[in-house]
Amino acid sequence: MTHVVLFHHALGQTPGFHAFADRLRAAGHEVTAPDLYAGATFTDLDEGVAHARATGFDVVRQRGLDAAADLPDDVVWAGMSLGLMPAQTLAQTRPGARGALLLHGSVPPEALGSPWPSGLPAQVHVMEHDDWGDVDDCRALAAAQDEVELFLYPGAGHLFTDASSVDHDPAASDLLLKRVLAFLQRVG
Repeated sequence: MTHVVLFHHALGQTPGFHAFADRLRAAGHEVTAPDLYAGATFTDLDEGVAHARATGFDVVRQRGLDAAADLPDDVVWAGMSLGLMPAQTLAQTRPGARGALLLHGSVPPEALGSPWPSGLPAQVHVMEHDDWGDVDDCRALAAAQDEVELFLYPGAGHLFTDASSVDHDPAASDLLLKRVLAFLQRVG
């Protein structure tokens, strides 16, 4: 069993986000899912991003860092889209992580103020034509780090793992989950 700290995307903790977390739990993993939006959820990605922008992206990221303050170090930090900011920051700056799961994109490590930690395993999952997913950044991260695996899925949907999102792709989501579970088995 691996402890996964999963940060939600710009739509908030939607039913689809909870369903994804529950699939990890059903596979025997402990999942902590901090709420960066204090209960707010959205059905439209532009509205969710507008909410994050109005709140302040730095504030949203800091909420994630604060939520992790009392959590153990030996976890897998995971983020979906907007949740990448706290997840990737913690993976890059907090020693002891087992790994990182970057779902629906990634952030250039230098944008978070520190390099990618040597030897930290990670998976990046994004659709190959996702305008929101910063596919070029994902490719660059994987190319620069031997321990970072990049998985590109056919299509352009952004939140394809969220069954409550218009972008949901059941086949891609199932394949991602299979790969994530294998990763958690390896790093656990």
